[in-house]
Amino acid sequence: MEWKDKRVLVTGSTGRLGKEVIRVLKDLAFLLHPTRQELDITNREQVFLYIKNNLPDIIIHLAALVSIRKCEENKELAWKTNVGGTKNLLDACVAFNRQCYFVYMSTPCVFSGENGPYNELSIPYPKHFYGLTKLVAETLVLASPLEKKIILRANFVPKERWPYPKAFVDRYSTYLFADDVAEAIKEIIEKEVTGILHIVGDKVMSMYELAKLTTPDIQPMTMSDYDGPPLTVDMRLDTIYPEWKKFKMSSPTEKKK
Repeated sequence: MEWKDKRVLVTGSTGRLGKEVIRVLKDLAFLLHPTRQELDITNREQVFLYIKNNLPDIIIHLAALVSIRKCEENKELAWKTNVGGTKNLLDACVAFNRQCYFVYMSTPCVFSGENGPYNELSIPYPKHFYGLTKLVAETLVLASPLEKKIILRANFVPKERWPYPKAFVDRYSTYLFADDVAEAIKEIIEKEVTGILHIVGDKVMSMYELAKLTTPDIQPMTMSDYDGPPLTVDMRLDTIYPEWKKFKMSSPTEKKK
């Protein structure tokens, strides 16, 4: 099927990655990017009706509660959104559209963050509730009878000013910007890759180094300065697939069209 003939549903389209995915795909396919009022993934009846009426060829599932602190403080909402919402979409696809290609955006937080780098065969061991909900959702995707499905993991931020006054010098990963990850998702969809795949940046940097790219006046901090839910530290990703490239981070001032 040609791109122009595909109906692509993007959940979480107003989020930092969702906006970039919409930008990348807007001229290629018929995009469905409903508001939360139009498609609340936690509302099972609404999800079933939406999938039945629209029959997307591809679902890029980005909607999630991603704040580690909020997930710890409201576990019921985190589970309902990250696990229940994913199950609702999967079940609706099984009921009405088994040929749908299901693309699930997960997180390196399914790992402990204590002994990276982590590849697609590394054993998950979440350190906090957010990571647990994403791991359970991954399991649901893998167990689904849908034939075409993929779990993606990446660490990314938008090209925006750092939202906090400080950033950790001792938390690090293979970071990318959200627009880099969106380009990778497009390539993955074009090749209809299935299974589990890591979208890996080609450079390891601390959160402080990452933050300085968009916020030169950011101040450093260490984990010893932090008081809150458990955090992952070493979130470096790797991939077992030699044919799959590691991505070079784009310029922080580059605005892609």
